[in-house]
Amino acid sequence: MREKAWEEKRKNNNRNTQSPTRKMRHMRAALTLIGLLAMMLFLAACGAQSQSAATTEAPATTAAAETATPAASTESTDTGLRSITHLKGTAEIAMQPQRVVALSAAYIDHMLTIGEKPVGVNNEERYGGDYLPYLADELEGVAVVGSADTPNLEAILQLNPDVILVESRTAETSYEQLNKIAPTIVLGNEWKDYDEDPDFWTEDLLKVAEMYDKTEVAQSKIDELKKKTAEVKALVEKSENRKLAYVRVREKLFQIYGQNGHPTNALLYRDLGFEPSSITPVEHREDLSLEGVADLDANRLILEVDPNGGDFLAQAQESSIWKDVPAVQQEQVYETDSFWLFKGWGVLGRTEILEDIRKLVE
Repeated sequence: MREKAWEEKRKNNNRNTQSPTRKMRHMRAALTLIGLLAMMLFLAACGAQSQSAATTEAPATTAAAETATPAASTESTDTGLRSITHLKGTAEIAMQPQRVVALSAAYIDHMLTIGEKPVGVNNEERYGGDYLPYLADELEGVAVVGSADTPNLEAILQLNPDVILVESRTAETSYEQLNKIAPTIVLGNEWKDYDEDPDFWTEDLLKVAEMYDKTEVAQSKIDELKKKTAEVKALVEKSENRKLAYVRVREKLFQIYGQNGHPTNALLYRDLGFEPSSITPVEHREDLSLEGVADLDANRLILEVDPNGGDFLAQAQESSIWKDVPAVQQEQVYETDSFWLFKGWGVLGRTEILEDIRKLVE
C-alpha cells in the first residue's frame, strides 16, 4: 500500500494541468492512506510483542506446575501405569489390575483381605495339590497353576495376567520366565531372612493393597486384627494353662517351634502372652525325639500334624513318655487343622488362629 501512495503522489506532481483544488484533494487522500498504513504497522507490532510475552511466560508456568508435582508418587499420569517397588526393582503395572496370579498362600490371603480375587493361585502338593482349605470357599473357580516352587508357566500364560505375585524363593528359579509373561512383583524378605522380622507380612499386605490404591483398607484390617489379638490375650492371661509348647509332627520325628522365627510363633508367645516350655527354643525350631518329649513340661500342647505324621503320632501316644507330659495328663492337647504355619502370614489366617485360641482358653 505504501508503494501505491507514493506512486499517486508522483503522478499528481507531474500533472501541471490539474487545478489547485483537485491537487489538494489528491494530497489529502495520500495522507489518509499513509495514516492508515502507519496505524496497521503499529497494531501489528503490538500483536507481535504480546505473542512474544506469552511465549516467554509459558515455560515459567510449566516449571511452576512441575515444582508442585509430588516427587514420591507411585502413579504415572503420562503412561496410565502405577510403579511398584519390590525386591527385584520396579514394576510398571496397570492402575487397576484385574487379572493377578498369586503364587503364595500369604499373598492370596492379602488379596482376599482387601476384597480382591486372584485369577490363578499355587497349590500345596503335600496337602493334596488343591486350594488350602481355609481359603477354599473364597477361591472357587480360580485356576490352580502349579506350586510356588515349580509354577506351571503355560497355565499362567493362558490366564493372560496383568501381574504375578511371588516370594523370593520362587523368584530364585522362575523370575525371568514369569516376568516375560507379565510384570512380576517379588514380595517378602530374601528367602530365609523372614525370621528377622515376623511382622513383615503386614508390609506385604500394604504393598499388595498399594496395587489397588487400597492401603487404607489394608491398614484398617491390620488395626482390627490388633484389637482382636488384644482381646484374646486378655483371656490367655487369665488361663491357668499358659505354659505352651507348639510342636509339629512330621513323618518320623517331632519338631518344637521357637518363640520367634515365624509369624505364628510370635503371635503365640509375644502377642498372646503364652509362656514357653523349658525346652522351647528362643529362635528356630528344633528336632525333638520321642525320648526328648520326657523333658516337655508344658501344661498346654498345640500339635501341627503333617499329612504323613499321623502314624508317628499314634505310636508316640501309646508310650509312657507321652502319657507323662503335663499337658497330656491335664487333657490340654489341641491338634490344629495343620495349617497354622500358613495362617500366620495373613489377616484371614491369623483371625482363624485367634478364634481357635479363644475357644481353648475360655
